[in-house]
Amino acid sequence: MNNIKETIEASQVKEKSINYDTLNSNSTTGDKDHLYPKLKQSFKTATTIDIIVSFLMESGVKLLLQDLKEALNRGVKIRILTGNYLKITQPQALYLLKSELKNQVDLRFYNNPNKSFHPKAYMFHNPIDSEIYIGSSNISRGALTSSIEWNYRLLKSTAPNDFKVFYDTFEELFNNHSLIITDEVLKDYSKQWIRPNVYKDIEKEEMKEDNVINIFEPRGAQIEALYSLEKSREEGFDKGLVVAATGIGKTYLAAFDSAKYNRILFVAHREEIIKQAAQSFKNVRNSDDIGFFYGNQKDTKNSFIFALVQTLGKDEYLNEEYFSKDYFDYIIVDEFHHAVSNNYKKIIDYFTPKFLLGLTATPERLDSKDVFALCDYNMVYEVRLKDAINKGWLVPFRYYGIYDETVNYEDIDYKNGKYDDKQLEEALMLNKRGELILNHYLKYNSKRAMGFCTSRHHAEYMAKVFNENNIPSAAVYSGEKGEYSEERNIALSKLTSGDLKVIFSVDMFNEGLDVPAIDMVMFLRPTQSPTIFLQQLGRGLRKAKDKTYLNVLDFIGNYKKANLVPFLLSGKEYSSIESKNNRQSDYEFPEECIVDFDFRIIDIFKNQAEREMKVKDKIKEQFEIVSDMLGYRPTRIEFFTYMDDEVYQNIKSKSKVMNPFSNYLEYIKENDKLTDDEEILYNSRGREFINMIETTSMSKTYKMPVLLAFYNDGDIKMEISEDDIYKSFYDFYRKGSNKVDMLKDKGTSDFMNWDKKKYISLAKNNPIKFLIKTHGDFFKSKDGCLISLQDDIRDIISNKALKKHMKDAIDLRVATYYKNRFFSNEK
Repeated sequence: MNNIKETIEASQVKEKSINYDTLNSNSTTGDKDHLYPKLKQSFKTATTIDIIVSFLMESGVKLLLQDLKEALNRGVKIRILTGNYLKITQPQALYLLKSELKNQVDLRFYNNPNKSFHPKAYMFHNPIDSEIYIGSSNISRGALTSSIEWNYRLLKSTAPNDFKVFYDTFEELFNNHSLIITDEVLKDYSKQWIRPNVYKDIEKEEMKEDNVINIFEPRGAQIEALYSLEKSREEGFDKGLVVAATGIGKTYLAAFDSAKYNRILFVAHREEIIKQAAQSFKNVRNSDDIGFFYGNQKDTKNSFIFALVQTLGKDEYLNEEYFSKDYFDYIIVDEFHHAVSNNYKKIIDYFTPKFLLGLTATPERLDSKDVFALCDYNMVYEVRLKDAINKGWLVPFRYYGIYDETVNYEDIDYKNGKYDDKQLEEALMLNKRGELILNHYLKYNSKRAMGFCTSRHHAEYMAKVFNENNIPSAAVYSGEKGEYSEERNIALSKLTSGDLKVIFSVDMFNEGLDVPAIDMVMFLRPTQSPTIFLQQLGRGLRKAKDKTYLNVLDFIGNYKKANLVPFLLSGKEYSSIESKNNRQSDYEFPEECIVDFDFRIIDIFKNQAEREMKVKDKIKEQFEIVSDMLGYRPTRIEFFTYMDDEVYQNIKSKSKVMNPFSNYLEYIKENDKLTDDEEILYNSRGREFINMIETTSMSKTYKMPVLLAFYNDGDIKMEISEDDIYKSFYDFYRKGSNKVDMLKDKGTSDFMNWDKKKYISLAKNNPIKFLIKTHGDFFKSKDGCLISLQDDIRDIISNKALKKHMKDAIDLRVATYYKNRFFSNEK
């Protein structure tokens, strides 16, 4: 009974006499008589329920959820007070309560961080009598159903004084020492939450109960992501990106989130991914109404279509003959970092779903392919590698950065961000390098390892070295087969069974692999892409029985961007200054992870940072890289989308550096070649008009639909009418990412119900008024229309380059607005 007394004293409520003889009148203890069946009966008769527990766990909330729902449906008032002391309460348990029960439950934290919080009591009130179960059971499945717990039932009718003491204590704590768990409070709590060490023991107990849990239900990060997705849709967004480290279960997340929608499209770039996804959806939706769209199979009538992007993205299939634009209610693009490819973009641009979900483990901002843009910078939920390990959702790693002096990368040609493939392959297939890799592999007792190679010849060579040293290995790659090659699925089966010890692969296992028992990954090629680095690392981080950590062997030489590695492992944004100055101990790596770089590698990192190009040269290099990738000179929006974000941030922070996005025509003239139409545009008033679009101030997007009305789908108008403005504003603000700000602002929150008059009023009083005031050299008032262009623009409006650059500049301003909105919300 000491805990009871301590709780009362801690709340500074005056202690009253308790008749302890009544407390054992109805007890529940031990292995046979557990608390949950008794609580279940009490839930059914209560008119008010008060719960105070030191912590909540996902498993316990799932156990009580239906009882809570049934009580709420009867109009029962429910209050729950829990603790955040030592961070034992799982964030996903709170998200689950808020997601399933909305605001019907008054959910709070005890808010004294300096005082321990250990009460466990369940109070049920009704007009006839009230009861309290008080003892040792928190809200976890084990505590309520299987663990050895001692709890006592106390009736108000038989011990009114004792009941009053406990109830008054609860009232005092709940009303005067609590913090309401709002979305903001919960988001902050989740962000800071790191799995406490005590969870290792708790999880062992919970795992014993897994046989009674429905395996096809949201868990962990999925619960948090589902809550965030629903909130995002409530705000008005019609597309969103979920960034979740490998092993979190993104496909199941998509199946859960799309449950309220009827017709689903799942798009990926590998056959095995769409087949695995189809099985996941079948498990969740319990439906066989599944079709595939690839190869010779072209299903079009099913509720769930799983398509390869290489097939569906062809023009011959993106038409009404196969699918209407609005056929699908919900579209999932898996491994969304691939979505910058042309076929993905065609699919995204063609269909008009009610919601589009992008899924990826790694949309790295350093990776020259800004997939954020394709979801209008609406990153709904994020749990990166570091957080996933800290929260106990993935195993920790032991990373060894091994100095590799066998290859001098400065002798290999490097152009447009890539090494020459043939020269690189030859350099990596040296006997002394094979011996270096083999010797380090033998230091660890690996049972199942994965080695990532640069080419089929490199993979064959590594498999040969290992097999000749009695380590069963295979090479896995696409195309013509070699002496040591195996088919992907056969190799995986042999690795799982133990017939193989190592698979050496080429771009075949960066994604879609599910062998949780892999205990070692080896990076055998220069990995300059953050996306690929994290994908390959993630191959071995899934949790498995008897697996406590992953060994990572990274063979590092003086290749380009090697100094990204410590930033990727620590989850920090790259900084050349930090790369130059920091020591290994300065980085915060995930919990229980070990990172060990050879001291010579630290010197490589510092030297690379010191030799980095000037920002102007980086921009030029990026321009060439993006041009090479696309096969033509990029537009503003393409350059912005694919540019390395670290370079973009440098442009923004250095005012003396020419910003190509502030005057793209000028940048093209200096760094490339203008077309004949662009030369005419450059030497006319049109250049200044385009530059005005690029630089006009924009705290909201109101100017953009005005400019789009002038643009008029490429048939530029000199003046625009009320009808033009109404149509442009109506269409523009029906798009999810545009309407978000309208919904948030009290003055425009009801715009979906506006008539023409209100749209015209908004346009007149805001963008039109300010365009004429601040850009009177281009716009003017004129009888018979709302706003007109100045007469000196007339001579250039038929110029093809003007039309192209006008639309491009408008698109860029909208995209940068999205991006700035996301990053301002992120801070």
